[in-house]
Amino acid sequence: MASSKVNVDALYAALDLKRERRQISWRELAKEAHVSPSTLSRIRNGDARPSVEAYASLTEWLGMSPDSFINSDATAEAPDLSAQLAPLLRARKDLSPSEIRYLEDVFNAAVNFVMAEHDSE
Repeated sequence: MASSKVNVDALYAALDLKRERRQISWRELAKEAHVSPSTLSRIRNGDARPSVEAYASLTEWLGMSPDSFINSDATAEAPDLSAQLAPLLRARKDLSPSEIRYLEDVFNAAVNFVMAEHDSE
């Protein structure tokens, strides 16, 4: 049977990115997300995975699906980054179709560059 685990590093990175963009403290994030500051500290330090309740609150605060941070042992190959990004961009109501296409093109160019670098190593 395959097991699934929360990718705590990815969750922390997403929280930190949104926190920085909003220019709020970790304490303010905790208050808004309805979790304790110590929960965020334990996640940051890698001491513990969040409880189901904290995980649900944090992914809700991020505006992301809880599935976004689940890694399954059954997944042998990493999913295509462009394929993961497309539905997220297209679901945005604050972007026009031309802005979405532009962002997809920029992201795809960056992914292709990085993958070419990895292939040449």
